[in-house]
Amino acid sequence: MATPFTDQSIYRKGTPVYPDQVKPSLRSRIGQFLFSTYALLFFFFLYAPIILVVIFSFNVSRFPTHWTGFTLDWYDKLFQNYAIGLALKNTLIVSITSTIISTIIGTMVSVGIERYRFRGKSPLDAMLFLPIIIPDIAMAIMLLAFFVLVKMQLGLSTIIISHVAFNIAFVAVIVRARMASIDPALEEAANDLYANEWRAFWRVTFPLLLPGILGGALFAFTLSLDDYVITFFTSGPGSTTLPVRIYSMVKRGITPEINAVSSLMLLASMFLVPLSLWLQGKSDET
Repeated sequence: MATPFTDQSIYRKGTPVYPDQVKPSLRSRIGQFLFSTYALLFFFFLYAPIILVVIFSFNVSRFPTHWTGFTLDWYDKLFQNYAIGLALKNTLIVSITSTIISTIIGTMVSVGIERYRFRGKSPLDAMLFLPIIIPDIAMAIMLLAFFVLVKMQLGLSTIIISHVAFNIAFVAVIVRARMASIDPALEEAANDLYANEWRAFWRVTFPLLLPGILGGALFAFTLSLDDYVITFFTSGPGSTTLPVRIYSMVKRGITPEINAVSSLMLLASMFLVPLSLWLQGKSDET
């Protein structure tokens, strides 16, 4: 019989008792039951409306109050809706463009802050987190005031600039976390082998940084795809995105068509967010 370790067991009258042999008290069991019940009720309250939206998107009836049968007609009508198609096109243009720009800038900022010392580094580091801290409504009003001040016409360009403004912070946080885990000695070894800083970055640092960059880009794309508040304040005629379009449709009543487009956006988010987290986790393992 193996000799028990003192850090894995407790002793009662000289006899070792392991944690898995200790029976929980009645108070502990009641506490665990209440906590588990509360957690289940919390998640049910949180996700039940989302599940109902998906279910009623397949409902035959136009009224989301009772189930009358299964159909895919609402998805067919959704793909034939010109306004929805235009809003989806604008959304993809804004999301892809803002993601590319914010990923490039966020990566450059992350590398600069983590690897170099320069004057104003601390204020820049603090300002980088402001878009994450500031409420969306406050940032939307400030961006709208800025565009009015510079007399810039509201449209897709102002939406893209606004999305880049808040996406840079999220990309930088993710890329910096990956950058901090990369050993600077790898870059120094590349320099010892007569590689300049530019070549060392592309041959050594960038491949190690790539999973974090892709994770930040996917996260930024998801945020841009679902954003409503900032987009609503900075959009103009002909630049309506899908979230803004959905909100305008909800004002006239909830229909299975709205449930269908909401379900598709939910599906896109459920795919992109786990993919982003998987890439971030993969970057931590390498």
